[in-house]
Amino acid sequence: MNPEEKGKDKAEGHLLYGEGLEKTFPIRGGVFSTIRGEIRAVDNVEFFVDKGETLGIVGESGCGKTTLARLIMRLVKPTAGRVVFMGGDMTKYSSRVLREARKNMQMVFQDPLSSLDPRMTIKNIVGEPLVSYGLARGEDLTRQVLELLEIVGLKKEHLNRFPHEFSGGQRQRINVARALALKPTMLILDEPTSALDVSVQAQVLNLLMELQSTLGLTYIFITHNLNVIFHISDRVAVMYAGKLMELAPTEKLFTQPALPYSFALLSAVPIADPQAKRERRMLTGEVPSPLNPPSGCRFHPRCWKATQKCVDVEPTFREIAPERFVACHYPLTEDSK
Repeated sequence: MNPEEKGKDKAEGHLLYGEGLEKTFPIRGGVFSTIRGEIRAVDNVEFFVDKGETLGIVGESGCGKTTLARLIMRLVKPTAGRVVFMGGDMTKYSSRVLREARKNMQMVFQDPLSSLDPRMTIKNIVGEPLVSYGLARGEDLTRQVLELLEIVGLKKEHLNRFPHEFSGGQRQRINVARALALKPTMLILDEPTSALDVSVQAQVLNLLMELQSTLGLTYIFITHNLNVIFHISDRVAVMYAGKLMELAPTEKLFTQPALPYSFALLSAVPIADPQAKRERRMLTGEVPSPLNPPSGCRFHPRCWKATQKCVDVEPTFREIAPERFVACHYPLTEDSK
């Protein structure tokens, strides 16, 4: 993404680096289940994450955020591209090597209840990674599970309860405790607060920020909530219709978005002050189907700055300023919004 010395791997210096990531899903139909088409869920995405930071990923439903997270974890295999984590290309790992690599990369899913086995006690749920990797058993297992529960604000009396006996916020704390069991370097958080009440969201966010500070964790944080992104992220990646469209430091993106789509998203965020005024840019039309994406720029059917060039030519994801990347032929300026 940055101009690099010839022959130097662009992944060097980053904890995580994704390059040319693509994922297509075949559409089958008919008696013989022949392939009728394909869905391009993620299309040629490139990004990086540095140690200790939080990268927020935002975009409308169906834009590919969760699929990208699953590609990073290699829960699904990419159609093309690579994911370099801690110096190794995860797309080339065997099952055994991948299992070891995942000790350093864990995921917290969106629905705190459906990601917990209702038949297992909290002790067994949180301790399962330790047992699976042969890291603890017996009294040592109980001690480590207790330590993990204390880290996320739960108590000893919760050990032998079942998931249905907890509130939504408590369940998400249990998920975080399980994710921390193997002492990972990075957590991928897929909408970890969307199923929670606003007051509980704040508690979980504060917990995550405290854990990042004390444990030195790196986060990829996926959400629809731009206020949450502003609160927790160091940099923000904006996705649209399977494409990564903008990548910038959080403050820069919120104050000076370069992509028309980013500007429209931010203009829809409510302001707490009833006297404050904000220019609102309403988007018309619908998000394009991943089965038949538009030519050129994916956003051009809804963009007020689109020209024939946007229809004919796909914009390159390029650096327009230090640490600012955008896929747009006509990036916004103060005068062009």
